[in-house]
Amino acid sequence: MSFFRRGRRARASAPHITPRSEAIAVARVELAELTPPTKVYLGQLAYLALILFENLSRAVILAPTTEAKTTLSRATAEMLHAHEALVSEMRAAGIDPVAAMEPFRLELDDFRRRTQGADWPETLVTCYLTGGFLTDFFTGLAAGLPSALSQRVSLLLDIDTGQQALVEQLRSSIEASPRLASRLAMWGRRLVGDTMLVARSSLAIGGQLPGEERIEPVFTELISAHTRRMDVLGLTA
Repeated sequence: MSFFRRGRRARASAPHITPRSEAIAVARVELAELTPPTKVYLGQLAYLALILFENLSRAVILAPTTEAKTTLSRATAEMLHAHEALVSEMRAAGIDPVAAMEPFRLELDDFRRRTQGADWPETLVTCYLTGGFLTDFFTGLAAGLPSALSQRVSLLLDIDTGQQALVEQLRSSIEASPRLASRLAMWGRRLVGDTMLVARSSLAIGGQLPGEERIEPVFTELISAHTRRMDVLGLTA
C-alpha cells in the first residue's frame, strides 16, 4: 500500500524499482466499470492507508540503525499524509470519514495481524510487497471514480514514500545473511494470497464478486508486478 513512486527498471549494478505502469494500465481498463461507490472506495482506501502507516511505523520501531529509522520515518510521515488527504476528500464530498472507514476495520485489522511479519526483514518485505500490490490495484480501480477525483486520488497514490530505501535495506540484510533470502521468499509468496483477498473484497457487488473472466487479467498482471518486485530483491516468487 505502499504509496510509492516507481519508474526505473532493476539493473545489475543497483536495485532500482521496477515500473508499475503495466499493472496499472491493465487494471484501469478492466476495473473502470467495477469501481465501488465513492464512499466505499474512499473509506476502504483511507483505512488501508492507516494499515500501511502502522506497518511502516512498526518497521521504524524495529529498525536496527539510526539511519534506517530516519529513512523509514519519512516514509511513515508521507503515508499518514496520504490517509489525511483521503479523509479530506471524504469531508469535501459530504462523507463522514469514520462511518465510511468503519465497515473495513475488522477485515483490514485482521489483514495487518496476519501479514505484519515476525521481525524487521519480514516487516520490510510486507511494506514493500503488500503496499506495492495494493497501490497498483487501487490506482487502477480509481478509473471508475468521477474524473477530477480519479486524477487526485491517482496522484495521491503516486507519492514517494521511499520504496527504494526499503529495497536497499532489504538487499543489505540479505547480502549480510544470505540464508535470509529463502525465508523472505517464502514470506513473500504467502503475502500475495492474503493481499489478493483484500483487493478482491473491493470488487464485491451486492455481496458477490464479478466473474473470473472479468478480473483475471487484472490479477494476472498484478501478480506479475509482484514477481518483478521479488526479482528486485533477488528472491524467487
